[in-house]
Amino acid sequence: MVIREIQQFSEVRARARAYLCYLFTRNIPNRMPEPNVDVITGSLDKIVHEVEEFEALYLLDHRGEQVINNITDDPHKKGGLGQNRSGKSYYYRAVREKRCVLSDPYPSTLTNDLTVTASYPIYDEQGILKYIACIDVSLEHILKIAHPSSLQSMFGRSSQVIYSIFSLSLLAIAMLLLFNGMKSLFTHGFAFNLLDIEAMFQSTILITLSLAIFDLVKTIFEEEVLGRHERDESSGIHKTMVRFLGSIIIALAIEALMLVFKYAIIDSSHILNAVYLIGGVTLLLFGLAFYLKAISQKRDE
Repeated sequence: MVIREIQQFSEVRARARAYLCYLFTRNIPNRMPEPNVDVITGSLDKIVHEVEEFEALYLLDHRGEQVINNITDDPHKKGGLGQNRSGKSYYYRAVREKRCVLSDPYPSTLTNDLTVTASYPIYDEQGILKYIACIDVSLEHILKIAHPSSLQSMFGRSSQVIYSIFSLSLLAIAMLLLFNGMKSLFTHGFAFNLLDIEAMFQSTILITLSLAIFDLVKTIFEEEVLGRHERDESSGIHKTMVRFLGSIIIALAIEALMLVFKYAIIDSSHILNAVYLIGGVTLLLFGLAFYLKAISQKRDE
């Protein structure tokens, strides 16, 4: 998922930049007595053997024009000599910040996939900018390099599949509960002369549980499969927990109320069971209140 990849890149960006910039600084001095294309190209050739997956290495002059063809193992990606890249963010950021920088992900003209570019300025002894060395790496590969445990790994992809299966299974349960609740509602709810209070309560419980499970499925699928995390991830988790527990408490409270009416009319000797259930619901309410208070205090801190 592109959204998840971009989010993971933001998490490992500093690590990815450190790695790519380290490759440049180890092979190419930031300041050289007389920088020339041949020497720098030889250094770029060394980097080729140190990076397993990359799209292209190339060199720009101080105006942003490419002075060598792309260095790449793919013959279809060669070329590029004379292209003006002065409008690219990785060029003017390197010029402005005077250090090695890593660009944001952008669609590559070579592969049409999301790519990041590390650019490394090279100066002469007087501090005058002469060249900028660049390396293009696909977003997928930079995540593998800087974040081996990312969802691009085999385990990560398996996790997505497993979470999808769980989500679909829970969704099926939610739909089944909703179907039975609606079926009971339409069967008994419109027969006003034969109104069955117990059946109405049961319909309400089934629909409430269906809503709780569906809300849980929505959260799992969005966060674990689609990768749509809120800015405050803990806040999103707390909201889901509160909604889920609230729905369960409502369902139990309705069940307790139904039992009170049932035993009061049919057999009052069993009404104590309903009282126990009401006590359990009350404890759940106290627990939820304590949970909300603890969250509020943590946010204040």
